Amino acid sequence: MQINSGLPEDFNPSAYDMIVVGAGYAGAVCARRLAETVGFRVAVLERRNHIAGNAYDYLDEAGVLVHMYGPHIYHTFSERVHTFLSRFTEWTDYQHKVLANVHGTLMPVPFNHKSLLLAFGDERGEELYAKLVETFGKDVKVPILQLREKNDPDLAEIADYVYENVFLHYTMKQWGQTPDEIDPSVTARVPIFVGDDDRYFPQAPYQGMPAEGYTALFENMLDHDCIDVFCDVDARDIFELTDTTVKVCGNVYGGEVIYTGPLDELFDLDLGALPYRTLDMKFETLDMDQFQPVGTVNYTVSEDFTRITEFKNMTGQEVPGKTTIMKEYSHAYEPGSGQTPYYAILDPDNRKLYESYLERVSHITNFHPVGRLAEYRYYDMDAVTASALNLSDEIIACHA
Repeated sequence: MQINSGLPEDFNPSAYDMIVVGAGYAGAVCARRLAETVGFRVAVLERRNHIAGNAYDYLDEAGVLVHMYGPHIYHTFSERVHTFLSRFTEWTDYQHKVLANVHGTLMPVPFNHKSLLLAFGDERGEELYAKLVETFGKDVKVPILQLREKNDPDLAEIADYVYENVFLHYTMKQWGQTPDEIDPSVTARVPIFVGDDDRYFPQAPYQGMPAEGYTALFENMLDHDCIDVFCDVDARDIFELTDTTVKVCGNVYGGEVIYTGPLDELFDLDLGALPYRTLDMKFETLDMDQFQPVGTVNYTVSEDFTRITEFKNMTGQEVPGKTTIMKEYSHAYEPGSGQTPYYAILDPDNRKLYESYLERVSHITNFHPVGRLAEYRYYDMDAVTASALNLSDEIIACHA
């Protein structure tokens, strides 16, 4: 496929049935679906100099395939999502595992039977595990907050340990907040697992890594005669929103617009900036075959960084004598700084601010915000794919 850098001088928006802003999952899925289903001519405008959004990967100087914006692990329960994405890639049989470094001891995350034995010793660990099984059953995930709500000293002991050694300090590093300040939907994502399966996604029927990488997956998805891709294009330079219309290059645009960027930026933050957390990634290439036993190790009680990812452990790539690791440092996002907004800070005030921005585009019937930035929410890759497929269905129904 051809990726253009910048827009040509004779760029004509009216030559396209749909303009997509952003070449990540939300944008690429919509572009492909509308191009191949109803024959839309689609222009994809991407601010960065590459496609694939935050899933972008590339070969570094050591020849190691790395994820530029942090580790992306494919997993889904959705047969529809898996069938769609599998058209554009083969999958490796990768089962993601995460360890927590707790005072120098590596234990599985989510905290499970094996973690209990490492944390409390064999005898006490088995006693506590028996209480978990008795209370919740086996092979289930239980949020740590639910453990704390039980009036049981054994469960409270587990909850206190996990809270202090796995959740609290890691969360404070990740979000810059105390857990009481964090939206419950974020806290609920930190479970314990009552069982021995130490895969991070033990119940997901479809999981793995794209055999040739994520960028190759996106290249295949966007490779269609009806799709033109333009990188290094900031849509704000050519977009103007009124109460009921979108103007592109100065003229009212009558086609469909898929917008996957931040809504506040479209209005120059005039109601205030939507807060995010961002990440600084520090890559290190080491002269060894392997640095750590699994793809990701979380540093839950020590270090300034939150986790270390070793990419070869995830991709299965063989690069003898070399490996690349990445350390992640979390901090507040500063609009206009060139930083990447990663995680929306989901509290009532921020949600209200987002709803105010959303209201301003709600009467533009051909303008469709979709994706983690445009919807100001957390999305796994499969969930944003599903959302884009559903939006595509709605647009297709209007044009069938």
